[in-house]
Amino acid sequence: MRINRTISSGDAHVGDTVDFEVLEDISVNGTLVIPKGGLAFATVTEAQAKRRMARGGKLDINIDYVKLISSEKAALRAVKDMKGGGHTGAMVGGMVATSLVFFPAAPFFLFMHGKDISIPKGTEVTAYVNGDMKLDLAKFQPAGASQQTVASSTPAPAANPTSAKLQLESNPSGADIEVDGGFVGNTPSDVQVEEGDHTIIVKKAGFRDWERKMKVSGGSSVHLNADLEKVPTQ
Repeated sequence: MRINRTISSGDAHVGDTVDFEVLEDISVNGTLVIPKGGLAFATVTEAQAKRRMARGGKLDINIDYVKLISSEKAALRAVKDMKGGGHTGAMVGGMVATSLVFFPAAPFFLFMHGKDISIPKGTEVTAYVNGDMKLDLAKFQPAGASQQTVASSTPAPAANPTSAKLQLESNPSGADIEVDGGFVGNTPSDVQVEEGDHTIIVKKAGFRDWERKMKVSGGSSVHLNADLEKVPTQ
């Protein structure tokens, strides 16, 4: 996987969502279950900026899950050594469940360098599914394939779409998307919603929340671009 944005202990906050891009198609018995370009998500569990007396920053990130084609979530674990913000850091998954922990490799670094830890956009992580997960491969078949036999003998019913597509972007990108109070991904993303009334919120640390209430019709496609307003610093 590859991280989609730079994250630093200097401006990250506990609870921030960090998104990763899957770099390879993942198949099980010849069936594609995770597409290249799919999204995985992590959460910042500790963020401490550099401090006085040359004490360095600290950044802990917990890898949560990757989204499957079926919309199910697969829990992940990962281990990778890397450098971050002048410190030698490590992503550790075996020691604390599925956690990715970034910290100086030796205590004396804390006293030599008072720097923030930064994980640059594009940093790659090798992740593994955390434990066994049973899959119903029928959920991963294209809709046309599962209905082909029925269609050959039974006339197809008239199309009656009951969902709509929301195409969500933001400036800056990488913001969290919530639909009716539930997290659904990060910008830019396409989100499927049921027809009817919905509340869409786009939020990002350091910016004011962007909110829209709207009613969508089944089969429609709506493009939304959230121009986020930066919160003034004190």
